[in-house]
Amino acid sequence: MHIVLLEAFTWTNLLQPQWYIENGGLWLLLFVVFAETGLFVGFFLPGDSLLFVAGIYAHEITTKTGEVKPGLAYQFLDLIGMGSISTEWVDLLVLLGLISFFGVLGNSVGYWTGRKVGPAMYTWKDRFLFKKKYLYQANEFYQKYGRVAIIGARFLPFIRTFAPIIAGIVQMDRKKFHFFNIVGSIAWVFSMLFSGYFLQKWILKQFDFDLKDHLELIVLGIVLVTTAPVLIKIFSRTKKPPTNPLPPNPAITDPTIKDSNS
Repeated sequence: MHIVLLEAFTWTNLLQPQWYIENGGLWLLLFVVFAETGLFVGFFLPGDSLLFVAGIYAHEITTKTGEVKPGLAYQFLDLIGMGSISTEWVDLLVLLGLISFFGVLGNSVGYWTGRKVGPAMYTWKDRFLFKKKYLYQANEFYQKYGRVAIIGARFLPFIRTFAPIIAGIVQMDRKKFHFFNIVGSIAWVFSMLFSGYFLQKWILKQFDFDLKDHLELIVLGIVLVTTAPVLIKIFSRTKKPPTNPLPPNPAITDPTIKDSNS
């Protein structure tokens, strides 16, 4: 079986949310959420689109052969001997709790990693991709907008992975971070999960259009919508003069000050 899976696998599968659900179910979904929100190497994994598709398959999973099986949440309920209580709302709430927990856990690991490596980074020499001034700028930003950075980053691909790490590097207050981490994770999971589930039901009822048959287009649309703000910011950014320029050398600006060596 594993040989067949390896033969069918291509690297593009890693960008397809349905592939994780079809081949790993709930457990692979939870691992991806953890890795994508907390591990440096998880930035390329699907996030928003994965949760949206998870909402579609929360209660029922229809295989390619047309077989209808219990949804993602049932895998957990059955494990703890409570499969009999599975309903639409129970399944959604169970998924909300599980995915939110792993989202919080992932961000916490990223924050802890940042706090461990952060102090040493202030002693690094400037390089092509690293400038010490970036650390001070990030620290100032998190002091002013830490709430927006942690909660808002949940809804932005790529940034979602690095925001908690940077928060740890600049030593953001632990209590504030963990509070906004929990709020952001629940808000992110709730919006994506419930949107997937109820939008699928509404569109199917109103237009007889099954989103499950067009997941590639749905995923592409979600990726475009969520990455658009990041791309616009990158390509529209222009150089601005520093807000806090270094003070001028008084020995140069004031001719009355003599060089001590003269």
